[in-house]
Amino acid sequence: MSTFRVTFAGGAQMPTGSNFLIEFGGKKVLIDCGLVQGEKWSVPINREPFTYDPASIDYLFITHAHLDHVGRIPRLVRDGFKGVIVSTEPTRDMAELIMLDSMGLLGKEASQQGLEPLYEERDVFQAMHLWNTILTYQEPYIVTTDQGEAVITFYDAGHILGSAIIEIAYKGKKIAFTGDLGNTPSPLMRDTVTPSNLDYIVMESVYGDRNHKDKDKRIEIVKEVITSTITKGGTVLIPAFSIERTQEMLLAFNELVESKQIPEIPVYLDSPLGINITKIYKKHEKWLNNDVGNAIKSGDDVFAFKGLVQTLTPDESKAINNDTRPKVIIAGSGMSNGGRILHHEARYLSDPRSAIVIVGYQSVGTLGRKIVDEPKDVIIHGQVVPLRARVVNIHGFSAHKDSDHLVSFLEPTATTLKKVFVVLGEPKSAYYLGQRIHETYGLPIAVPEKGDVVELE
Repeated sequence: MSTFRVTFAGGAQMPTGSNFLIEFGGKKVLIDCGLVQGEKWSVPINREPFTYDPASIDYLFITHAHLDHVGRIPRLVRDGFKGVIVSTEPTRDMAELIMLDSMGLLGKEASQQGLEPLYEERDVFQAMHLWNTILTYQEPYIVTTDQGEAVITFYDAGHILGSAIIEIAYKGKKIAFTGDLGNTPSPLMRDTVTPSNLDYIVMESVYGDRNHKDKDKRIEIVKEVITSTITKGGTVLIPAFSIERTQEMLLAFNELVESKQIPEIPVYLDSPLGINITKIYKKHEKWLNNDVGNAIKSGDDVFAFKGLVQTLTPDESKAINNDTRPKVIIAGSGMSNGGRILHHEARYLSDPRSAIVIVGYQSVGTLGRKIVDEPKDVIIHGQVVPLRARVVNIHGFSAHKDSDHLVSFLEPTATTLKKVFVVLGEPKSAYYLGQRIHETYGLPIAVPEKGDVVELE
């Protein structure tokens, strides 16, 4: 009889839609329940029935609060899940905001297509009633099964606030799910911790086939783009994910402005969700690295600086159009597949004096990915917009480990591993990383497809 039975219900050969089912000792446990993200927020696959009965699931453990890891939780609840949800404290706080925020965008798309909403507010609130939190990393969480106890342990993934690698130890065997692994060392996060003595690991591969060549120069690149764009009288657009990337950009601007490396210009944070997530970062400073955590604790607002303007309301957002000065606009969504950034891109992408700075991963099919490829024009809100602004893609701001660091992440536990399952990446990235891991450590590798089921001894 197998120790673990794993079903790759989502996140297999795709970078989004994280969803894994593990069965052991008569228990059914999910790791993550995320949206598949693409050109639109609600791609059709998100409406497909779950491949398992949500009512049969005992536990849902969450690696972190990004939408592609938590975005289908309310739908899971709507379809009958009544088990226990477990995550770190910051993940819970941010997930609630993320799910409520995306509900509006998903609902708008559904209405336009004549469909029922993917979920409603009551489903989010029901999910929050089922949610438990752990207070610190490596605090054991016990699951009692028909055949003894299983110990669930959260390790610091270093990806975003509260992000975790989730390890399940049962009957002398250990399996870990990495979620997304952080680009260590990070300006905000602590370094990633590799669990020890693992038998199996299910690991991400978003950047499995490439390295972040500009990590050490990322601040210098931002500085150059801003100063050259200001000189021309243009506007700098930064599509940014509300979690981590927005806070990392604010930290970078804080450093550049206070050290007078760039002039004092308006920097608009045009993201209600980004503004509210930043408050959660300040609230949970103990989960950040020591430098940032201690600075916040001492009263230093590392996410604020002279010139920062936070626009919460739609009217405040629209008023940015009246500001003809050189400026920076940070807005969501990070892949330009919705949100306020679209309005600014429609206005400024055709301006050769302006620039757009890409600071995160762009999924295939998203507007952000199309902009990175620098076509002659793009379509925004049904209108053709010439792409004349400068496009700057800074890989160094990624919150994901690159290929070299994904390989070295396994080194502390490589001698005990029996098999590595490579997921959460486009097929090219997943297969390339798998080959590198096999060549480096001689380990058996699998790149599962969606729906694959494996029995692990």
